[in-house]
Amino acid sequence: MPEDRNPPITFETSCTVAAPPEAVYQHLTDPRSYIGLSPLVVAVDGVRTGHDAEGLLVTDYVAVERFRLVGPLRWDNRIRVRLVATQPGVQLVSDVRSPGWVSLRAVVDLTAVADGTRVRERVTADAPVPLRRFVASQARRVAADRAAELTRRMAAR
Repeated sequence: MPEDRNPPITFETSCTVAAPPEAVYQHLTDPRSYIGLSPLVVAVDGVRTGHDAEGLLVTDYVAVERFRLVGPLRWDNRIRVRLVATQPGVQLVSDVRSPGWVSLRAVVDLTAVADGTRVRERVTADAPVPLRRFVASQARRVAADRAAELTRRMAAR
């Protein structure tokens, strides 16, 4: 009997930043840029860069997401990230594996526009039923905050 599965969590965000695609691409291919860019990410470690069988740039790293619980209590969630430059200068794909059987894929497309770069992020996530609502709300909030912070950072360049 086939296993019943919930459909994946999917959504899209977009923003326009005041920088050329090359600058945005450079920023987004550096794992350290995600500290503060993604509001939950407070550290990255274990960064390893190489190329896959097709010659694409691949960066594997561990990001530390910090969740504030109650008062001074916090939980540091170590997530494994594989960032692939699927179309150098144009598209990046991040595959995230988190404890608790949570996975997320973010596809970021960069398009030159008159006033900079249009950044479109499509997110697909999967999580066990008890975590789905939390994962969906956190992923949406983080994506919106990331778009706002990227816009701020690129304007400040």
